Amino acid sequence: MKVNGIDRTHPDLHELPDAHDQWNFAVRRETPVQRLDRNYAEILQEVRVAQTGVQLLLAFLLTVAFTPRFATLTDFERRVYVAALVLGAAATALLIAPAAFHRLVYQRRLKRQLVLASSRFALCGLTLLMLSIGSALLLILSVTLGPALAAWFTAGALAWFALWWFVVPLWSRIRHSGTS
Repeated sequence: MKVNGIDRTHPDLHELPDAHDQWNFAVRRETPVQRLDRNYAEILQEVRVAQTGVQLLLAFLLTVAFTPRFATLTDFERRVYVAALVLGAAATALLIAPAAFHRLVYQRRLKRQLVLASSRFALCGLTLLMLSIGSALLLILSVTLGPALAAWFTAGALAWFALWWFVVPLWSRIRHSGTS
């Protein structure tokens, strides 16, 4: 059965076309399946950018414990180091998760679920990456400036990341929610 030129007999497409499906078909001549393919490709491109950062950060953090200076860290600095390391590892897992998810659902007609899960993985991975960067900053700044100044600089850096990664996009989303 075709609705607005879209074949609704496909297993992924049991629902009627939503506003996005209708707009994409009218403007781009893009079917819901094509839209899912494009959305997944866009998510993968976004994740590639974040993966580079998280992999470099994690590599740095993995080597820190094997440096001579590590023995001189305070208990606070060691805890911050562990937090940065664990957050970095968790971010890495989530930013790689779309590839693993895809591999396990490959040829199962679960593209919609893949796109939704990958989007969530990416968003949570970015959040953990931001927190890992913040923890790494806190560690380095604590060693170089002391814990009090380090806390202030780190709070400022986290606010900066949150502003550009989350607040501005959400503000734009809310501001333009009435437009197609």
